[in-house]
Amino acid sequence: MKSASASALFAGPFALATLSVPDGPAFPALVTADAQVVDLRAAFGDEALSIRSLLETWDTAAERLTALAGDSAQERRPLADFRVHAPVEPRQVFQSGANYRQHVIDLHVAHRDPSDDRSEEERRAEAAEIMDRRANEDLPYVFIGLPSAITGPYDDVVLPSWAEKPDWELELVAVIGRPAHQVTVAEALSHVAGYTIANDLTDRATVFRRDMPQIGTDWLRSKNAPGFTPLGPWIVPAESVADTDDLRLVLKLNGETMQDETTKDMIFDVARMVSYASQTARLLPGDLVLTGSPAGNGMHWGRLLRDGDVMDGSITGLGAQRTHCVAEAS
Repeated sequence: MKSASASALFAGPFALATLSVPDGPAFPALVTADAQVVDLRAAFGDEALSIRSLLETWDTAAERLTALAGDSAQERRPLADFRVHAPVEPRQVFQSGANYRQHVIDLHVAHRDPSDDRSEEERRAEAAEIMDRRANEDLPYVFIGLPSAITGPYDDVVLPSWAEKPDWELELVAVIGRPAHQVTVAEALSHVAGYTIANDLTDRATVFRRDMPQIGTDWLRSKNAPGFTPLGPWIVPAESVADTDDLRLVLKLNGETMQDETTKDMIFDVARMVSYASQTARLLPGDLVLTGSPAGNGMHWGRLLRDGDVMDGSITGLGAQRTHCVAEAS
């Protein structure tokens, strides 16, 4: 059984998780700052309760959860006794591309057209100009992911036999708590219940269609293999996250730091991403808005994921995840 350790800390008095015991069903849980677990089915008197159904009543549930976290008489068990799953099963996953300035510049250089004989400095300047224009025109880049790609924060990541260039992308995730449709930037964060961590894996070799490049990107193929989105370990309520504009994201590969950046490098902040997605779609409780990944991906380092690799990802106040890469038999 894979479990979390007491050293995986988070901001605030509690977080929400989905846990299980061996051979038992997954259940919604409140995890306290001292790594104790309250079974929310018993606390709420609802055997059918899930994290998503809690988020659907977030305006009232949040106050009750705060009270539970401070109730020392509530029955609790150590977190180490449980397996940690992805904290929520979303209906919709909204993914953000090209949202960290330095990351986009690095990718622009790494994905150079073979016929482009300009210097790296010229191509970096071009990418910087594109980023400035996008920011001024307020045009984030959002596409749709599949819930079936989500896996737990400590589960193995299976690298498909067809994936030639599997890459990591650590991301801050906003978890929706109130339905949001055509909300303003000023209103957007009031629809966010909390935040979690995702590693949005991408097979770089299949991002662009080979048969007809004019079609553009192929996100189904490159991003949505089963388990390509490790999520969690928990959802930390928004009230406990001090400043989403200054959170540090760190991803280590086999102990070596590959990504180390703060959300200050975002082109579009969380509120703008949520607002933008809501202009087209109706965001529902439990939905995820991934906000993009900073510089330091495998394409930058010239080192992609392999069988046996271990990824450790953390974000300030949200805890940490650890996943092992396992090659799929060809």
